[in-house]
Amino acid sequence: MSYITVPPTSVAEPAESLDPAPASDTADQACSIGPAVDIVFSRWTTPILWTLHSCGRQRFVELERRIGTITPKVLTQRLRQMERDGLVVRTYHPEVPPRVEYEISELGRSLGPLFAVLADWSQDNLARVEQARQRYDVLASADAKRRA
Repeated sequence: MSYITVPPTSVAEPAESLDPAPASDTADQACSIGPAVDIVFSRWTTPILWTLHSCGRQRFVELERRIGTITPKVLTQRLRQMERDGLVVRTYHPEVPPRVEYEISELGRSLGPLFAVLADWSQDNLARVEQARQRYDVLASADAKRRA
């Protein structure tokens, strides 16, 4: 793996802030979305919520099949955590054989506008992200060759 040395940039420090809040309050506010990001954007939460939102109530095997690359163990763990977080409702049907269904909760559905904005952003910007990656890779490769 090669690393590129980036020269330090001169960034002017902003003039005195107009916000009278102490710096520690600002840091707390900046990190206040951390717990929400951890809940909503963990590795499998988004695909599970997306599937339950778009396909409705699902049995475990149906959900596993629709998501595709998730293992049963990980799906079980994520569903339990999402049920604990209130994002998913688990319904047990005491019949023979027992049947369990999962559906997105009202709290989980409240994330719909967030996912809609992310879907729009993805559609509008992923091509630009790919272009930026390609430019970066070309520059990194040229820099590595120059250093060799």
